[in-house]
Amino acid sequence: MILRGGRILDPERRIDRIGDIVIHDGHIQAVVWDPKDIVPSPQTRVIDVSGKWVVPAWVDMHVHLREPGEEYKETIATGTAAAVAGGFGAVACMPNTHPVNDCAAVTEFIRRRAQEQGFCRVYPVAAISKGLKGQELSEFGELREAGAVAVSDDGRPVTNAALMRRALEYARAFDLVVISHAEEEALSRGGHMHEGLVSTRLGLQGIPAAAEAAMIARDVLLAELTGGRLHIAHVSTEASVWILREAKRRGVAVTCETAPHYFTLTDECVEGFDTVFKVNPPLRTRRDVEAVKEGLADGTIDAIATDHAPHSVLEKDTEFQDAANGMIGLESALPLVLGLIRDGVGDPLDILAKVTCNPARILGIPMGSLQPGLPAHVTVIDPEAEVVIDPEGFQSKGRNCPFRGWSVRGRVVLTLVDGLVRYPFH
Repeated sequence: MILRGGRILDPERRIDRIGDIVIHDGHIQAVVWDPKDIVPSPQTRVIDVSGKWVVPAWVDMHVHLREPGEEYKETIATGTAAAVAGGFGAVACMPNTHPVNDCAAVTEFIRRRAQEQGFCRVYPVAAISKGLKGQELSEFGELREAGAVAVSDDGRPVTNAALMRRALEYARAFDLVVISHAEEEALSRGGHMHEGLVSTRLGLQGIPAAAEAAMIARDVLLAELTGGRLHIAHVSTEASVWILREAKRRGVAVTCETAPHYFTLTDECVEGFDTVFKVNPPLRTRRDVEAVKEGLADGTIDAIATDHAPHSVLEKDTEFQDAANGMIGLESALPLVLGLIRDGVGDPLDILAKVTCNPARILGIPMGSLQPGLPAHVTVIDPEAEVVIDPEGFQSKGRNCPFRGWSVRGRVVLTLVDGLVRYPFH
């Protein structure tokens, strides 16, 4: 296969120029700048991608695939179909399944099911603590051997600082990154949205920004103490960005991510009590949104992940206080990320690095580059295509998309995983 005449953007190698990509036997054989250098054989499939962007397949380091245990919300098959439709060639799935991914058997089940039914690569994230209870560490070595790429109690914070310290120390031995769901529950308990003017006006109990920032500060200090690799999930507040910027300046081994809803939406979205806007951490203020954008611009925030969290109507069509937290994001992220480039938050290579080589590097997985010789994980994007986001047409089982009806620019034309066309579906 030859992808001909596209704008090749490879953030890892800082390449941005028009060229052709030659794919053979599932691998990138060559990147060629002069089309006269290639003579296609009759068997070669030549795809004209002129006017399109050709980038490494995107990597979402934070999704919930809900399998095993909540297949009515999402399955590995539907979640990975949503991923490739959104331009993602790999996803890292969080451990808060039923049963929890805290042992080799569950990790192996996820990997096996992904090989049988998945449309993209699936990298399991295992639990820090057994049963996500925050009392006893999981067997990191066994989990690593089974295929886990990181550990996290995502959905719940590790409230016990001594246990978090041991997790960071233990993870070092197996070269695992510890992903922190940073939330001080003593401050957030009982809250349903960001604490501020809007929550006061609506009469909803709030979650202060300090609930996130205080726990990030603790975990940064523990990472500094242990030398362990720490990654902060779904950064949403100005104070969090400030703490992480300072930690990096001091040389702490910490990375972090945010999600599209934290650089596009504010707590004012909750005004109509629409539960699609209920998420944890909650949507914050305009000032926080701008701080997150600044963190993306200056490199404080390393990655953009969706925190794709599908729920059924059972969990969402209810009173705001009773509704589950979470939004889906795999099939709406791409145009929102491209919007950062249009808004001048960063140049194409800097922003694309946050969904390609940066998350791949943090997780230590072989993705995120168009280097010849590597497996062909490639996404082709039409950056100018005008789209109206319609969850009814999504591959995901979830419909809890906060961007329903938005007019956006940018869509996926082609997703290749291991050299195979995974999207569009045949």
